[in-house]
Amino acid sequence: MRTCKMGLMGLLALGLVFVSCSKDENETPTEEANLATEITKEIPKEVKEAVKKLNLNSDYIKYDTFHMPDGTTEERLFIEKDIVMTEDQLFTMLRNMEENDGRQYSTDNLVTQGRTISIIGYTGGSQALSSKERTALQYAVNNYNALSGVSISFDLTFGTNYQNKDMVVYNNTINNPNGAGGSAGFPSNGYPYKFVQIYGLSGYSTNVNEHVITHEIGHSVGFRHTDWFSRQSCGQNVNEGDGGVGANHIDGTPSGYDPTSIMLACFSSNEDGEFNANDIIALQELY
Repeated sequence: MRTCKMGLMGLLALGLVFVSCSKDENETPTEEANLATEITKEIPKEVKEAVKKLNLNSDYIKYDTFHMPDGTTEERLFIEKDIVMTEDQLFTMLRNMEENDGRQYSTDNLVTQGRTISIIGYTGGSQALSSKERTALQYAVNNYNALSGVSISFDLTFGTNYQNKDMVVYNNTINNPNGAGGSAGFPSNGYPYKFVQIYGLSGYSTNVNEHVITHEIGHSVGFRHTDWFSRQSCGQNVNEGDGGVGANHIDGTPSGYDPTSIMLACFSSNEDGEFNANDIIALQELY
C-alpha cells in the first residue's frame, strides 16, 4: 500500500490547505478525498486570472465547504482539487507576489524564530483523535522538540478548547470518506498554519500515523514536499510548480530525489515516522 499526499506544498502563508489521498500499488489511484458537499457556483473571471498568475492550474477551481474541528463550516475555494483558500487569501497572495516579485516568500512562510507553538490534539465529538492518533501526535511533537539547534518548539495539550491555540490536530475522516492522509497549510504572520487534519488512518500503524502528522506539521511550519518537482514518491512525473512563492532549496540538503524524507508527497504503509538526516538539516537551517 502506498499513500499519496495530493497537495502542492506551500504557496503563500495564507491558509492554504493540502489534502492527501491513498492508493494501492496494484490499483487505480484513489482521487482526493471528498471534503464536503460541493457548492455549485460560477468561478469569477478575476479568480481564474489570479489562479493563473500564481502558476496554479486554473482548469480545476471550485467553491466547496471547509470543515472546522467543532463541526462549523465555511465556503472556500478549492484549487487543483486539493488546495484550499478564501477569495481574500487568493487576492492577497497575488498582491504580495506582484509587490515582491516572488523572490522573498520563503522568509514570509516561516514561523518566528524562537517561538513556542501551542498545539492541541482535539478530543471532542466526531472529529476527535483516537487513542492511537493521540499517541502518534505525542511521538511527532517529541521528535520536533528533541532536535538540537532548532529554535522553535511545541507545547502539546489535549482537549477541545482550540480557539486560543496556534495549531489544532484533528480527525476529519467523517468528511473525508475516501483515501487516507492529512492536510495543512503554510504559516502566516510568524505563526504556523492552525488547522491540521488527518483522516482514514485507523487501519495504519501508530508509526504511519506519526509520519503523517509529522509531515503535516512540517507543512504548517513552512516546508514543501521534497519531491515537489516530480512527485516521484507517488509513482508520478508531475511538477507541482512554484505556486507563486518559489520552491527554495535549503542549503545542505539534496536538490534531487530524497527517498526517505518525511516530506515526500507520498508515504507507504511501513513508515517509521522519524526524520531522516536531511529533514533534520532542513529544520536546523530554517530555524
